[in-house]
Parts: sequence; C-alpha cells; structure tokens
Amino acid sequence: MSKLSAEDLLQKLTSKFEGALNNITQPYGLLTLETSREQLLEVLGYLKAELQFIHLTDITAIHYPELEKPFAVVYHVHSLVNGIRVRLKVFLAAADVHIPTASNLWEGANWMERETYDFFGIIFDGHPDLRRILNVDDMTVFPMRKEFPLEDPNRIDKKDYFFGR
Repeated sequence: MSKLSAEDLLQKLTSKFEGALNNITQPYGLLTLETSREQLLEVLGYLKAELQFIHLTDITAIHYPELEKPFAVVYHVHSLVNGIRVRLKVFLAAADVHIPTASNLWEGANWMERETYDFFGIIFDGHPDLRRILNVDDMTVFPMRKEFPLEDPNRIDKKDYFFGR
C-alpha cells in the first residue's frame, strides 16, 4: 500500500464530509481541519476505521478569550501505516463547553480528556470517569484558562523603587 499524502487525505475527507470541515490549513506541513462537535466522532471514527489513524497522539484545549467561541479542543491523530498526521479542532462557546468523548474510539483518550477537563474545564460527555487528575479535587478554577492577570497587582516587591528606578 502506498503512503497517503496530505492532498489525498484532504480529498478523501472533503468528499466524505462535504461542508463539515472548515478552515483547512497546513501550518508547518501538518494538515489542520476544523469541524463541529456534532460531526467530531464521525470524522474521528472515519479517520480511525477507514484511513488507519490508529494512534491518538494528543487531546488538549486552547483558550482564546478574544474569540466568539473561545475554547478550541484539539485532537492530534497519526496514521503509522501511512506516515501522516492530522490535527482536528472543535471550537466551543464559553457558555457550553460540552463535547462528546473519544474514549470509545481510543482507550488512551480517557486520561487525555481528564487532563483537558482538569486544566480547561472542558466537559467530555459520556466519559467513564471525568474528574480531576493533576490538580486538587476541591479546586474551583481551571488554571489554563486566561481569566486571571499574570501577576498580582498588589505585590510590592516588584515596585520600581526597590530597583533604584
């Protein structure tokens, strides 16, 4: 079997999911696609079953506070047989951070989704054990969200007069 190129992969995906894939780019040679949460499992299932993307490399999120839909859940999947990777993004509104779990497709998604929940507060519907994994259980915030200033404005040890300015 010949290797699958990014152009062939894109052609297969766009013909199968016509209109469901948006903002198709290839930064640094990595095919990147956006889809909706409703189409996510269908696209991931097609990638795994039909195109042999059997390795889920990573699931994470990004917080873009300036956007209308500020949370992007990002999936990196790899076809070891075809030697190609793809990045799939799903953008979510701040008021509705629910997305279906991929742990039914890849068992390794379990821990990645728990970590994404722990740091960003993304809720993976259908996850078998969605709870904090690295932070303390009684923590009420999600530390990777850009909701707080980087430094405490009340700190006095950073004042200019301490440094002769």
